[in-house]
Amino acid sequence: MDSNYTKIFTGNRFTAQRIEAKLKEIGINAVIKDESDSARLAGFAANVDGELEVHVHSDEIDKAEPIVKLIVVRQED
Repeated sequence: MDSNYTKIFTGNRFTAQRIEAKLKEIGINAVIKDESDSARLAGFAANVDGELEVHVHSDEIDKAEPIVKLIVVRQED
């Protein structure tokens, strides 16, 4: 199956939610993928602190990547 979405970030819930909020401010609707939540809903044991993935439409990557870099760099300082 072809997808028009590209993963731009994988990491903790806090950072993924910050990225999602900033992207929304500039008109980008990101898709958050939480494998641990999917596993829990399917009845499998899952790590509560699993990593989340942030995906954006392929046409919006150029606008989204600088936002991700800015947030990740700020957290490392």
